[in-house]
Amino acid sequence: MKPPDHETPSGDRLIARLLMRALGEAGHQVFLASRFRSWVQEPKALEGLAEEAEAEAARLIAHFEKTEKPDLFLTYHLYHKAPDWIGPRVADALAIPYAVIEASRAQKRATGPWASGFAAADDALCRADAVAALHEADAEGLRPVVGDRLEIIPPFLDTAPFAAVAGDRTPNDPPVIVTAAMMRQGNKADSYRLLAEALSRLKHRPWRHVIAGDGPERDALLPLFDPQRTDYLGRLKPEDMPALYASGDIFAWPAVTEPFGMVFLEAQATGLAVVAGAARGVPDIVADGATGLLVPPGDVAAFAAALDDLLASAEKRQAMGRAAAAHAAEHHDIAQAVPALDTLLSHARRHHAARS
Repeated sequence: MKPPDHETPSGDRLIARLLMRALGEAGHQVFLASRFRSWVQEPKALEGLAEEAEAEAARLIAHFEKTEKPDLFLTYHLYHKAPDWIGPRVADALAIPYAVIEASRAQKRATGPWASGFAAADDALCRADAVAALHEADAEGLRPVVGDRLEIIPPFLDTAPFAAVAGDRTPNDPPVIVTAAMMRQGNKADSYRLLAEALSRLKHRPWRHVIAGDGPERDALLPLFDPQRTDYLGRLKPEDMPALYASGDIFAWPAVTEPFGMVFLEAQATGLAVVAGAARGVPDIVADGATGLLVPPGDVAAFAAALDDLLASAEKRQAMGRAAAAHAAEHHDIAQAVPALDTLLSHARRHHAARS
């Protein structure tokens, strides 16, 4: 996926940065071994990547043989669209443990156009000394291959900047719905379209909608929203996100086919009730009925009804917002991730020693 210093903001870039920070706080010296990116949109693009990865692995091996070799090789975000040909090769050559964080596995990709990517990802999973999934939906697909080498480390963030502004929030009249997402093809555009349709069914309610995000689909997506009720802010800097959430009353995002969405953690940490589609890992981070309302993925009517429910009751959305802030701080703060990641690496080292 994207390296942590990539110029384009995204959830995977944020998670990569948080992983490096948390590992550092656990006492490990962390460095970015390679910026090689194996992720592809279409399966044909995998052709030739394995050879490029082999060359990169050879470069790393030669480098580490001349310098001090690392104690462990860690790969982030492994699946059929982003195989890892480098980590296992380097780990074997240097005789060090190999671990993976945020792996996923869809058995249906074992055949068909993604078969080569699936097989390469499976090879890495079989070699890994420890594997972490970020939510139960991914863990379910991994267990047949990974077995007892699998752990679940819930998504996390530094809740402090968001909690710091949560206490400054005051209810808006009319209520403000916040959305933050990139505007690109695929599931992001699908979610924007569903959200626009759901909001069009709520003309009987007073509300305003604030959108933060940008991308190649902006000109196609923005006209779908009522210009009289919508404030478009464009792309915001990471340091401006807490203030964005604090300006709202509800965070709304359909999350069509998305893994989970860091925005849900950020919004909850700021004390916003959430309305979301219950796709993949979203139910692992949004407590339905407690910190927000989850609806079947892709169901416009259900999404509109959930929004209508929270718009109708300031008491309900405020109670959910308070619960959301507590939930994020208790279960998804970087403080909980530090020991969990340290344990993962310890398990990887033990498994490697036993295997050796």
